[in-house]
Amino acid sequence: MDLRQLEYFVRVAELGSFTRAAIELDVAQPALSRQVRLLEVELRQTLLVRNGRGAVPTEAGKTLLEHGRGILHQVQRAKEDLGRLRGGLSGRVAVGLPNSVARVLTVPLTRAFREQMPDARLSISEGLSHSLEAGLVSGRLDIAVLYNAQTTRELDATALMDEELLLVRARPPGLHEDPPPGPVTLDDVAGLPLVIPTRPNAIRMHVESAMAAIGRKPEVALEIDGVQAILDLVRDGAGCAILSRNALLHSPRPSAFTAQQIGSPPMHIRLSLATSLQRPATPVQEATLKLIRDTAPQVVPHA
Repeated sequence: MDLRQLEYFVRVAELGSFTRAAIELDVAQPALSRQVRLLEVELRQTLLVRNGRGAVPTEAGKTLLEHGRGILHQVQRAKEDLGRLRGGLSGRVAVGLPNSVARVLTVPLTRAFREQMPDARLSISEGLSHSLEAGLVSGRLDIAVLYNAQTTRELDATALMDEELLLVRARPPGLHEDPPPGPVTLDDVAGLPLVIPTRPNAIRMHVESAMAAIGRKPEVALEIDGVQAILDLVRDGAGCAILSRNALLHSPRPSAFTAQQIGSPPMHIRLSLATSLQRPATPVQEATLKLIRDTAPQVVPHA
């Protein structure tokens, strides 16, 4: 059995699509399909059912997927063990970060990774928490920093830090930062027009849950994904926003906005480190988890 064919099959089965797998593996789709078909011929089994929505493993495919994940994991572990004999960790680790966290964590994390594991490779992807979680489940990501993550049958989540959420408004002309505006109650926030991400954005769901606990719901003026787009609309007078302090501080013009504490104690949202329970962490992944735990609190504003 060819390891490349096995890797191609596993990636197609996990992503549910030949197209997405070809992009992820950086290989032409016809070549990918041909290799998977050769594997099916060798094993004399249909492994994937192709349909209009993608590709779904058959019962034989599910069995091979379970074995294939273990085989590829053992191959990776063997490479890393041999790398340690040369004096260092080797291998590849793929990390997913929320956009606002990526802005401040990518450079210091990459620098620390290169210093401690020069023979290893780090890949960083940005995205919303729900898409990063899907990346962990599919195997596209090894580690992800997620908002409000919960441990499930597929994922293990451990707390990293809490980020404060702030009410962000456009700064009126002539208003100076000193003194800063005082706190605002969550009940008052529920009466304000909000420019807010679409579901299932983690901050959106967190805000809705907190308001539901006091018998309120947010007044949604506009739904849009992307911190900068939200801030542009707030500055243009479309409404207010609820964002992390980190997202505001690292925007192009934080001085164009006022930021207020929401409630007392202040509203927070948890950042967690998540990994897949389907694939045990390799040594280089364990080392990367430690790097994130050590680096993130130094650069991401937190409670």
